[in-house]
Formats: sequence, C-alpha cells, structure tokens
Amino acid sequence: MSKHSVAPKAVPAATAVPPREAPGERRTLAGWVYLLPSVAIFAIFVIYPFGRTIITSLFATTPAGGLTQFIGIDNFVTLLTDPLYTQAIVNTLVYVLLTVPATIVIALLLAVLTAQDLPGMGVFRTIFSATMGISVAAAAVFWNLLFNANSGVLNRIIEFFGGEGVGWLIDQNVALLSVSIISIWMNIGMAYLILLGAIKSIDDSYYESVEIVGGGFWYRLRRVTVPLISPSLFFVLTITVIGAFQSFGLIDMLTQGGPNNATVLLIYRLYRDAFVNFRIGSASAQGVILFAVIFVISYIQTKLTEDKVTYQ
Repeated sequence: MSKHSVAPKAVPAATAVPPREAPGERRTLAGWVYLLPSVAIFAIFVIYPFGRTIITSLFATTPAGGLTQFIGIDNFVTLLTDPLYTQAIVNTLVYVLLTVPATIVIALLLAVLTAQDLPGMGVFRTIFSATMGISVAAAAVFWNLLFNANSGVLNRIIEFFGGEGVGWLIDQNVALLSVSIISIWMNIGMAYLILLGAIKSIDDSYYESVEIVGGGFWYRLRRVTVPLISPSLFFVLTITVIGAFQSFGLIDMLTQGGPNNATVLLIYRLYRDAFVNFRIGSASAQGVILFAVIFVISYIQTKLTEDKVTYQ
C-alpha cells in the first residue's frame, strides 16, 4: 500500500428510526374518537333496549318484567291468533291509509298555492304551519269540543240545519275516521313547511319554460314541481308513515281505544299490555312485530319510489 494512501473512515451504523404513523391512520383514529360518544349513546339507548326486547319476547315474565321461563315463539303465536290483535292490525292499516295520503296531498296543494311571494301570503303560511306548535293534549281538548256528541260544535251546526248529530268519538263506525281527521290536521303543518321549502328552492327558469310552451297549473305541477321536489316528498312520505304507525297520544286522550276496540292501534295495544295489564313478554313481542311491520313497509316503499325520486 502506498504511504500516501488514506485508510477509509468507518461508517457509523444506521440509527434505528421508529416508523411514523400514517396520516390516514391518525385521521381514522381521531374519527372514531369523535364518534365514540354517539356510538355509545346509540348502543345504550337503541341497540341494548332492542336486543333486550327481542330476548324478553321469548320468555314468560313477571309483572315487573323479570324473565321466568323460556317459551320460544309462544308469545308471537298467541298474538297472531288473537282476534283483538288482528283487529288492531287492521285498524292500524286503515288509519295509515286514511292519514298518510290525505296529509301529503293537502300539504302539497297548500304549499303550491302559497309558494308565490304575494302580499299577505305570509299570513297564510303561518296559519297552515301553526299546527306544528300545538301539543297533542291541546289538540285533543280543542277537537273534543268540536266532536263531543252532546254539546259539540259540529253536532250543533248539523242539528241547526235539521240533521241528526253524529257520535264522532263514541260511534265505532266513525270513531277511527274522526281520529284520522285530527291526525291529518296535526301533521299537515310539518309536511307543509318541508314541501314549501322544497318548492321555493326550484329555479324560476323551469317555470318560465312551462309558460313558453303554454302549460297550465296542473301541467306545471305534474311535470315540474312534483319531480323536482320528489326527494322532499319521499322524506315526508317516510316520516308520515312511521308517525302514523306510532300514533298514540290522540287515541289515549280521546277514545282510549274505544268504542268496542274500534280505535285500538298497534302501539296503543302494546302500551295497554305493558303498562296496564303488565304482560311484559307479550308487549315485547308486539314491539318486535311492530318493528318488523314498519321495516317491511319502509323497505317496500323505498323500492317502489326510489326510481321516481329525482335529485337535482
């Protein structure tokens, strides 16, 4: 080796660097941390009660709700072979058919008629949406004054013109219809506001195009308004159907399921078995059945209407 050559310097060993956490993993972890309170609340107040309800529906229970003996599907078989429960199912379906279409159609027509920014239109909008601020108890008192068979205002008017008074809430042939009328009146306010907001968001150019081709009111409603507000219509339809299946307050305050079980709905039958008769196992089975019915109807409704919903 030449005397002028220089020995190579030793290269230090590479220092071990801990792997860094990917930014995407940090974001995922942070997202779960933010979601944790909502997930916990949902699990405690929704998932656990629903799971507990399913379990209880398979047992005989004490009046306090304690599980005593596993009986499988006996609670469901007993319910589905009970004529009174079958009547509650029929009453509920009739109630839904009476209230849902009428609520949506009336709310839509009112929204279309008041969507124009004309002088004084705000007064009508306030009147049509006012039912949103009325409690079920107040509505029951108000309508009881109208529907009372002996001293009700409606019967007084009918008798003034020579007619015969109607037992609006005590005649089993008209009691469910009477409650349905009240329910329609109460639910119009929210449906009206949602549809009015949807109509107001439609661009004026669509209506200008209709005027150019000479389309009238019904043509504009059918070809422009309804297709463009179809997402809002679908939403209103969904919440109205679910609300009809869960209607309880008016029944409890006006008829208590009478006369002769003519106004017993599924949710009221569930309440009566759970908190009046203390048949917790049967009430739990009714809750599972009610959930299944609402789920199936919502699923069918979604499949039938999703192709007709137009998103701008």
